[in-house]
Amino acid sequence: MTKDQRKKLFVLMINMFIAVASFGIIIPILPSYLKSIGQGGTAAGLMIAIFAGAQLIMSPIAGKWADQYGRRIMIIAGLSGLALSMFVFYLSDSVGILYVSRVIGGVGAALLIPAIFAYVADITTMDQRAKGNSFISASMSLGIVIGPGIGGFLADFGLKMPLLISAVVGVLAVIFSMFVLKESKPEDVGTPETKPEPMVKEIVQSFKKPYFIPLVITLVMSFGLMAYESVLGLFVDNEFGASPQDIAWMVTATGIVSVIVQLFAVDKIVRRFGEANVLKIFLGITALGFFLSIVASSYAFFFVITMIIFLSTSILRPVLTTLISKLAGQEQGFAMGMNNAYMSIGNVLGPLLAGLLYDVHIIYPFVLGLIVLLITMIGSILWKGTKKIVV
Repeated sequence: MTKDQRKKLFVLMINMFIAVASFGIIIPILPSYLKSIGQGGTAAGLMIAIFAGAQLIMSPIAGKWADQYGRRIMIIAGLSGLALSMFVFYLSDSVGILYVSRVIGGVGAALLIPAIFAYVADITTMDQRAKGNSFISASMSLGIVIGPGIGGFLADFGLKMPLLISAVVGVLAVIFSMFVLKESKPEDVGTPETKPEPMVKEIVQSFKKPYFIPLVITLVMSFGLMAYESVLGLFVDNEFGASPQDIAWMVTATGIVSVIVQLFAVDKIVRRFGEANVLKIFLGITALGFFLSIVASSYAFFFVITMIIFLSTSILRPVLTTLISKLAGQEQGFAMGMNNAYMSIGNVLGPLLAGLLYDVHIIYPFVLGLIVLLITMIGSILWKGTKKIVV
C-alpha cells in the first residue's frame, strides 16, 4: 500500500476504534448494572437485540445513502448517533429508557459501519481488499480490548462512570472526524437518487446478488456468535463467580489475540489458503469452541475456549467482508449495507433467543450457537461462489 492509503486507513481505524471502545467500556459493568435495576438474562438479550434490530432496519438505507451522499457524512452522522445513545444510557434510570438508547445506538452503527467499509473499498485495489478490511477489523478488536479493560476499572469509581466516559469519547470521535476525514467516493461514479426501498424489499433484492451466500453465512455466524457473547458476562458471573474485573481481563486478553491476528496474519492466511478454505477451517474451529464451552468446568478452561472462539471469528469477519466487497462491483455502499443488515438479523435473533434460553438453563445458549455454526460450516462447504471473483 502507498503512504496515502495507509494514512487514510489509519484515520478510519481510529474512527472505528473509538466507536467500538465507547461501547465496549460498558461490557464489564453490564451484569451488575442489570442486577441494580432488577433485570437478568432476558433484558441482556433484549438490549443487544434491540440495538441490532434498529441497525437491521436502517442498514440497507444507510448503505444506499453512503453511495448517494458520500462516505464522510455517513461516518460523522453514525458517530454522532453512537455518542447520543451513550448519553441517554448514562441518564437512564429504567430499562425502558435503556432500550431507547439502544435504538439510537443501532441507527448510529447502521450509518457508520457500511460507510467505513465502503471507504476501504474506495481506497484499495481488489488485491489489497483483504488487508484493508483486516486492518479495520483489527481496530474493532482493539476497541473491544481497550474499552472493557477501562470499563472494568472505572466501575470502581461508580457503576455509571463507564457510561459517561463512553459518551465523552463518542463526542471526541465526532470532532476528530469532522476535522480529519476526507471524502473518498469517486466523483465520476454516480448513484441514482432513488427513493429508499423498504428494508424487506432490499433484502429480497439481495437474493439475486452474487454475494448472497456470503451474506447468509454472515447472518448465521453472527447468530451463533452473539448468542455466545450476549450471555458471556452473565455466565462466568453465575457459574464461576467472576467479577467485573475478571470479565474485563477475559475480553481484553482475547481481544489482544484478535488484534495481532488481524494486523499481521489474516492477509497471509488468505493469500495462502484462499477465502473459501479459510471459511471452512475457522468455522469448524469456532464450532469446536462452542462444543467445549458446554463441558467447561472452570473459569480458566472457559477463558481458553473464549480465546479460541474470538481468534477464529477475528479471521472470519474480514474474510467474509472481503468476499462480499469483491463480488459487489460498483455498489459497495449497498453491499456493505446489506452485509450490516444480515449481520444485524443474526445479532437480533442470537441474543434474543440466548437471553430467553439462558433463563431456562445457562448452558442452552451455547448449544444453540453450536447448532447454527455447524449449519454455517456446511453452507460454506457447499458454496462455490469464489469462482465468480475477477481480480
